[in-house]
Amino acid sequence: MTAADSLSVWLRVRREADWHEAPALQRVPAGRDGFRSWCEGPVRRRDPLRARRLLAAHALAREDAVRRAPLDFALLAGWQREVLGAPGAPFRTGDAHAKGGRERYALTPRTRADFDACLRETTDPDVPLAARAARAYLDVAFFHPFTDGNARAALLTLVHVLAREGIVLPEVGPLQTTRYADAPAGAADLAALIGVLNRRH
Repeated sequence: MTAADSLSVWLRVRREADWHEAPALQRVPAGRDGFRSWCEGPVRRRDPLRARRLLAAHALAREDAVRRAPLDFALLAGWQREVLGAPGAPFRTGDAHAKGGRERYALTPRTRADFDACLRETTDPDVPLAARAARAYLDVAFFHPFTDGNARAALLTLVHVLAREGIVLPEVGPLQTTRYADAPAGAADLAALIGVLNRRH
């Protein structure tokens, strides 16, 4: 029996979530960069090559934030080539599965266009920044655009969205927990957690 389309479920949750409840973020003087610290600490201890590749992708994502490059699949694919150490990072060509098959993300003729449309909403000034960053993270997780490395792509996307507006979180480890497409409370929790981490400087 084919699993339900979790991407369609996420898009419904995304529309219905009250993103305006997300906390306001504060710009603070430059300090600890949580993504770099995570790469240079636990990631490097486990896999030095993976850490090097993540740091290279992070540098690109931060540069793109400074120049305020439009966020779309093509931009993410450039980071993902660094993440995977591969010459290309194409959009997936079939349905994707995650969480031991619990979630299936269908592919339709509109999937990539819908993904880019969601990413464009990261600049919507009417939605709090914490919500935009959380929503973009979950968009990458549930559109699942790449055949590999989607969790890393999601975290890079979140970091990029925040960096575009001068926010650098002092830690990112707590962000990396399993999240489900059909859980609106989990989406709201991620935005709230970004606010908590922002206040830890």
